[in-house]
Amino acid sequence: MNAKVTFVFPLMFSCIASAQLPGTFTSTGSMITPRVQHSATLLPDGKVLIAGGLNFSPYSFLDSAELYDPSIGAFTPTGSMAVPRSAHTATLLPNGTVLIAGGEVTRPDGSASVRASAEIYNPSTGTFTSAGNMTTPRAGHTATLLNNGMVLIAGGAPSGRTAELYDSSTGTFNPTGDMTIARSSHRATLLATGKVLIVPGGLGKDYQAELYDPSSGTFNPTGWVSTVGGVAFTANLVNSGAVLVVLAPGDCDYPQADAQLYDPATQEFSATARMVMPRCYETGTSLSDGSVLISGGLGVCGVSYDGSISCSNSYSAELYDSGSQRFISTGNMITSVTSFTTTLLTDGTVLIAGGIDAIGPLNPPIPGAEIYRPLSVTAPPALFSLSGDGRGQGAIWHSATGQIASGGMPAVTGEPLSMYTTSLVDGSVIPPQVAIGGQLAEILFFGAAPGYSGFNQVNVRVPAGIAPGSAVPVRLTYLGRPSNDVTIAVQ
Repeated sequence: MNAKVTFVFPLMFSCIASAQLPGTFTSTGSMITPRVQHSATLLPDGKVLIAGGLNFSPYSFLDSAELYDPSIGAFTPTGSMAVPRSAHTATLLPNGTVLIAGGEVTRPDGSASVRASAEIYNPSTGTFTSAGNMTTPRAGHTATLLNNGMVLIAGGAPSGRTAELYDSSTGTFNPTGDMTIARSSHRATLLATGKVLIVPGGLGKDYQAELYDPSSGTFNPTGWVSTVGGVAFTANLVNSGAVLVVLAPGDCDYPQADAQLYDPATQEFSATARMVMPRCYETGTSLSDGSVLISGGLGVCGVSYDGSISCSNSYSAELYDSGSQRFISTGNMITSVTSFTTTLLTDGTVLIAGGIDAIGPLNPPIPGAEIYRPLSVTAPPALFSLSGDGRGQGAIWHSATGQIASGGMPAVTGEPLSMYTTSLVDGSVIPPQVAIGGQLAEILFFGAAPGYSGFNQVNVRVPAGIAPGSAVPVRLTYLGRPSNDVTIAVQ
């Protein structure tokens, strides 16, 4: 490179998190509205969009939304959706907006109404606008951002086996191949290979897993250990590229501690260590160092005098270390809660929001929220700029010449560019995602930067369809956390 590059870490850490002891949960501000079956999405600016859901006081489906700001530890209102939604999906798109799709409400006669409509939340304006309709109504479905920038929307009630793709460049939904089996409340995990692993989840006896291949648009069965007699309540990618699946019985009467690892190379599941305690309806959160936080849910069950089975909620949490392949206890949650959302924040802490304090319709959602600070926190990814402050013209160069992709020598569609970043986990096979001009770029290489200890190099191909300009934004996302934005010139 001919231009001088100064490496400066952008200041992204929250002042609140720094005072919290590792491995502990602390209270943060309460939500404006108590919610369950809502969505929680980390935005590029570090705030969290909480949208929709269900409240019991009074029993109502919600169209409202709010933002959690980690810098002040508080929730503030933002625009409302066009319609109430529960059990919908929320997907951060490469351009920084959020796709809200599907969900359900209950009609006055008690029957469920499932939505096909979708909306886009724009953080810059704080408003929702229509995104048209999916090809079919869905609730309890999954939505996965693929490496080609499209969103795979699969299953849910009542659509069952069907799946479709949302193309953010055209704003349209189009069918793709059907799943091998009808599903709802399942789990979908983007693999390092770019394929999507679908595993059974929720209540039921669906003991079959499958893979979606974006190159062919088809689903195909893959290994599943049905002998454990369970379904997946969590499915999280770990550093090796395997997927940790925490199991529960199909009817959730008796929580269990079994867990499995899916190996994409062999397409088989195998047993890993058992959890510290049995759980059901727990959540799994991938952390900044590649470990997985398993928290809350229903704990030990007992039989009441009338023969019914009841389960106590669990305050406890535990960590899965993919290196040693074992679970270890960590601090207890402040509130015994289940059916809440967890969001990995930019600073590496985790926001726990909403949920219910016991299973059943008579126990209302809670407004409370808390923050978990992991035992190990890795700094968020960073991109570097010529100014040294992480803003403006990026230190991103033409791979062939070493010249900065600036106004005097802009990038062109299809050419490879190189950049440095930080905080990629050593030895991990999980690639970052890089958005250029609001579109995902093909990753050509990622790994240690030659000659620069502690830095990582990422090579990408400039995607087609970018609007030309002298300040086209570039953002890198790794393990769910976005970097700062820098710019390049594109002709």
